[in-house]
Amino acid sequence: MLPTPLANIPRPVRIWCWTFLLILGMPSALFAADLQISDARMRLLPGDIPAAGYFTLTNTGETDNTLIGADSASFGNVTIHQSVSKNGVSSMQHVDQLTVAAGEQVEFAPGGYHLMLMKRKHPIAVGDEIEVTLLLGNGQRQNVKFRAGAPTTQ
Repeated sequence: MLPTPLANIPRPVRIWCWTFLLILGMPSALFAADLQISDARMRLLPGDIPAAGYFTLTNTGETDNTLIGADSASFGNVTIHQSVSKNGVSSMQHVDQLTVAAGEQVEFAPGGYHLMLMKRKHPIAVGDEIEVTLLLGNGQRQNVKFRAGAPTTQ
C-alpha cells in the first residue's frame, strides 16, 4: 500500500480535523431540520394538466428559513405559485421564494400557496407516493413524499 499525505499526520490531529469539519457542517444540517413538512398531498388532474402540491410548512427553528424552489424526478417542472383574487378576478402568480419566519407556519392549500407540478414524466395514479425535493435558501434540500389524490383533493 502506498503512503498517503494523511498517513504522516498524527492520529490525534486527524481526529481533531474531522471533528472540526463535522462541527462546521452541522449548522446548515440543523437549519434544514428546523423546517417541518406535514400533510403533503397532491391534487392529480387528468392528462397533461399540471398537478398541485399542498402541505404545511412549519419553521420550528430560531431563524427565518426560505423556500426557493422544488423539483421532482416525476415532473419536468415544479414551481411555487400563489392564487390571488383581486377585484373579483382570480389568478395565479409565480413566487420566486417564500420566507417562513422563525416559529411560524405557512399553509400550502387550494386558494393560496401551492406547488405547480408540470410536465408529468410517467403515469401517476391516485394513491401513488411521489417524491418532491424542496430547495432551501441555505443550499439544503429536503425530500418529501406527496400522496397523489383525486381532482377533488383539498
